[in-house]
Amino acid sequence: MNPNWELKNCCQRDQKVFLITIAVFTVVILVLWRTFLLTPFKLITVFLHEASHAIACKLTCGQVEGMEVHANEGGVTRTRGGVYWLILPAGYLGSSFWGMVLILASTNLLTSRIAAGCLILALLIVLFIAKNWTLRGLCIGFIIFIAVVWVLQEKTEVRILRYIILFIGVMNSLFSVYDIYDDLISRRVHSSDAEKFAEICPCPCTGFAWGVIWGMISFIFLCGAIYLGLVILS
Repeated sequence: MNPNWELKNCCQRDQKVFLITIAVFTVVILVLWRTFLLTPFKLITVFLHEASHAIACKLTCGQVEGMEVHANEGGVTRTRGGVYWLILPAGYLGSSFWGMVLILASTNLLTSRIAAGCLILALLIVLFIAKNWTLRGLCIGFIIFIAVVWVLQEKTEVRILRYIILFIGVMNSLFSVYDIYDDLISRRVHSSDAEKFAEICPCPCTGFAWGVIWGMISFIFLCGAIYLGLVILS
């Protein structure tokens, strides 16, 4: 069957459920944004941000010396070598990309299982290079959480794995856009990845300009995930 790129006859039942669930998750996230209930999910977004730095470092033949995620929703990845101008933007754009991947993975039970397995594997790998207990605790906590949800999916009538993967994807996408705005546009953190990138990039763009560009790309990832999800479900 050819992909329904034009989204003809939209929206069918599965597509409506997909859109409504994303809308409900978005409202819940915005309502609970300042509460402790979302802290673990914010930290998993920071984890994916730092993991993206690490992946970019390894793909450009660098060495990852350690990763940290802090309780104040900050983080750091220590690298040596690699292509610095690719490693720097990989954090913000990478976490947005992973949010898109998780949203798309949630459209199918098989891909949700694959996404859950990949998340557990990534958390296990990072557990051994983590340099602080916040990150170690985050890894252990989410490994247990995803494993429990997976067991419930397979052994009981509580079939929520797809929705958990979708929630993490939506949370990751929204937090990535917010993080870019907060760090790079509204507050202009001078030690941010965008400010560092502006220093080494030969073009005349400032850190603020790169923040706007990265924010637009992250928003495009989110919109693209919703569109492609509707295509997959059509």
